[in-house]
Amino acid sequence: MHKSIFNTAVAAAIAAVFCIGCGNSGGGESGGKTEVGSKGGKNGSDRDMVLVKGGTFTMGCTAEQGNDCADDEKPSHSVTLSDFYISKYEVTQKQWYEIMGSNPTGLTEGENLPVDNVSWNDVQEFIQKLNEKTGKKYRLPTEAEWEYAARGGNKSKGYKYSGGNDIDAVAWYGENSGGTTHPVGTKQANELGLYDMSGNLWEWVSDWKGNYSSFSVTDPQGPSSGSNRVPRGGSWGNDAESCRVSYRDYNDPDGRDNYLGFRLAVSP
Repeated sequence: MHKSIFNTAVAAAIAAVFCIGCGNSGGGESGGKTEVGSKGGKNGSDRDMVLVKGGTFTMGCTAEQGNDCADDEKPSHSVTLSDFYISKYEVTQKQWYEIMGSNPTGLTEGENLPVDNVSWNDVQEFIQKLNEKTGKKYRLPTEAEWEYAARGGNKSKGYKYSGGNDIDAVAWYGENSGGTTHPVGTKQANELGLYDMSGNLWEWVSDWKGNYSSFSVTDPQGPSSGSNRVPRGGSWGNDAESCRVSYRDYNDPDGRDNYLGFRLAVSP
């Protein structure tokens, strides 16, 4: 385990660290954000839950993805979702430390860097402890919720990546990352004001990996069982293709690596 750089004496109150609806609820930048770090990253420790209004979208291989679609992104299909909240930023090392008392990162240490090297099962333990401390019901987003939010929800402009068609403007990935993560919120946000949904770290979602159906579905939860869980969004070490909003990966739920992180969701 890496030696932590964090001082518990300055840890924020847990209720402020994960605050539902503290910022504006329709995307864009909320007031009172704190600039931290030499690279100008946003402070991911407060006001970081964004309301995503429900709606219907086409999930999977859509026209803007061109010829890059993999077989597991097909068939594209209609998905209807209810309202939910999702983290504006990937969960940071500071946030993880404040709940777990340790910093598992396999890369660079930094309060405002996203926490990496966490398995799906590690994340479930984090969420359980967070919910015990806050009295909330935080969870991972479903795969459908994640893709809808990455696409910009009901404000979507149909981009290939989350926030635009220029990968360098919206993502830290293999061509520009320098081989490591970067402070959350330092690239361009998407239409909902969400950052790093393409690149920086792969983000665990709640679903088991399974095949898509052509049928329309409402609030899908994914398969009831499986052998692998799904991370989405690509990472600091991937090519642009892996950072597309429809790209799907899979990993053992016990698997840890320095490209795996997450963001939180919660139902209203």
